[in-house]
Amino acid sequence: MNKMHGTFTIVTLAVVLLSIASSKEDETCSKGDSSCEISSEQKYSEVANEDAQFLKIITDAVDAHVPCSSENCSCHAQVIIRDLKPFKKRGIDKKMLDEAGARGTKYQIIGHRLYREENCMFPARCSGIEHFIKSQLKTLPDMEMIINTRDWPQVNKKFGPLRAVFSFSKTNEYSDIMYPAWAFWEGGPAIGLYPRGLGRWDQHRKELSQAADRYPWEKKKPIAFFRGSRTSSERDPLVLLARERPDIANAAYTRNQAWKSDADTLGQQPAEEVSFVDHCQYRYLFNFRGVAASFRFKHLFLCGSLVFHVGDEWQEFFYLSLKPWVHYIPVPANASKDTLRKLISYAQRHDEIVKGIAQRGRQHILEHLGMQDVKCYWGRLLKKYAKLLTFQPKLNKTLVEIK
Repeated sequence: MNKMHGTFTIVTLAVVLLSIASSKEDETCSKGDSSCEISSEQKYSEVANEDAQFLKIITDAVDAHVPCSSENCSCHAQVIIRDLKPFKKRGIDKKMLDEAGARGTKYQIIGHRLYREENCMFPARCSGIEHFIKSQLKTLPDMEMIINTRDWPQVNKKFGPLRAVFSFSKTNEYSDIMYPAWAFWEGGPAIGLYPRGLGRWDQHRKELSQAADRYPWEKKKPIAFFRGSRTSSERDPLVLLARERPDIANAAYTRNQAWKSDADTLGQQPAEEVSFVDHCQYRYLFNFRGVAASFRFKHLFLCGSLVFHVGDEWQEFFYLSLKPWVHYIPVPANASKDTLRKLISYAQRHDEIVKGIAQRGRQHILEHLGMQDVKCYWGRLLKKYAKLLTFQPKLNKTLVEIK
């Protein structure tokens, strides 16, 4: 998401929720003091006030939104411009790339052929990246680049010199150049349901679209849903809320490779994994960051369910085109159980309003994040990157050709 726009909406949401909470704290009542009891009329008034504030946020966001064009993956073009801007004046020289070598895997395109260091830290991830680059080779000029296949970005703005390193995800504290993650093809997280790793976005688009047809909005269970491992404590409040209020949320932790005891799943036995297709049974789906940006995010929209996106720090290349309150409901990263309860309850009370957000979110992903959009983005990114090189790449004979 746009950092300024995303931060503004998160702050606005926080102010709304804080004002609602403070209105209840103005009165300090001792037990049994009937003079301080909140009447049903007062409670109704508070809920009505809360609803009016949410409605204004949503209405203002939708009115201000201008849908992007589907032509030539231009919906995501501003990300390329932003990420390459730091290199525009000085360019990218050979020394800069040599110094960044340890931060990723070296690739070269020479004479429309792709070359890579013989050893790749994560072979499946490299393969996922290479799938898309190879599809563009006929149109790409000679170039050399360092592509990071780790989860974490590599070029912190506050520490060390500027370096040209490609990473799939980052925060605004980093200068990495974002590229579409390997998991659009292969090499995503490997879990029981996807033992070979999450991938083949084209197949998931088809399967989830069919699931959305099987579970239209009216047939979805009107509660929030989440399944995943405990990679971040930001997920705890929703899981705890679900234990207290199963009528509004079904959220539980699954086992991951680091699981050792029930303490790793917040004191309960790990829950069974749930496929993305079965997520579509639920009306409200929560997305949390993982180690970096979450691979699940794009999948959730295709269910036609309302997406609650927690936090606005981590991003992938397509996040900026998605607008809070237009395509999803933003949630503060430090949201409490009470904040989550208020947001879910609002959605339950205002079915048609949030259904509209869900529909816009799904349509946006369908129209602007197909496999052709991913290929197009790779092509535009690499061509613009190559223009910034201040040297003529020559084949490094220690690299191997990727056919």
